[in-house]
Amino acid sequence: MGNIFYLMGKSSSGKDSIFQELLKDTQLNLKKAVLYTTRPIRAGEREGVTYHFTDEAALQQLQMENKVIEVRGYETIQGMWYYFTVEDEQFTHTKYDLLMIGTLESYGKMRERFGRQVIPIFIQVDDGQRLLRAVLREGKQEQPVYAEVCRRFLADEKDFSAEKLEENGITEFFENRDLDTCVKEIKDFIKKRGMHNGH
Repeated sequence: MGNIFYLMGKSSSGKDSIFQELLKDTQLNLKKAVLYTTRPIRAGEREGVTYHFTDEAALQQLQMENKVIEVRGYETIQGMWYYFTVEDEQFTHTKYDLLMIGTLESYGKMRERFGRQVIPIFIQVDDGQRLLRAVLREGKQEQPVYAEVCRRFLADEKDFSAEKLEENGITEFFENRDLDTCVKEIKDFIKKRGMHNGH
């Protein structure tokens, strides 16, 4: 199998934009790792592209087969929704490297399963800048919930503490002061580390 480049960062650090930019670059030969979810499919989403849409019975079966690498559950108005990573055929390919985006905890579980083939890419932004971005983004919503912005901001301090980063072996950071510059630095990093970039 190829490498798994795992993108992480606090909220409003630009992870999603960077993720999309990396996938667009065909020279990197990256493929998005598709996660599984028990939540209903939404308009515009595609099975096997956005997520693999499934149910709790399938999740339990996969857990019994020891194929679930990590799972997260969220209490919603429509009941519990689970998002999880499954060790399926996308992890056994040899034609491309995978790109994932997620939490530090999920990264730790991936590293436990696949070892050094999981390569962390941690996006860093000055806290003041990040909070400003989050507030501006929330302000564009139909009904902004600034309390949620604050909750996420404080939760990130705990979830991505210096101790936890150290525990998980995160030593390289990519500063996202300017999106284009940051994307270029990450692309150069992937080209050096990727297994299938013509090197």
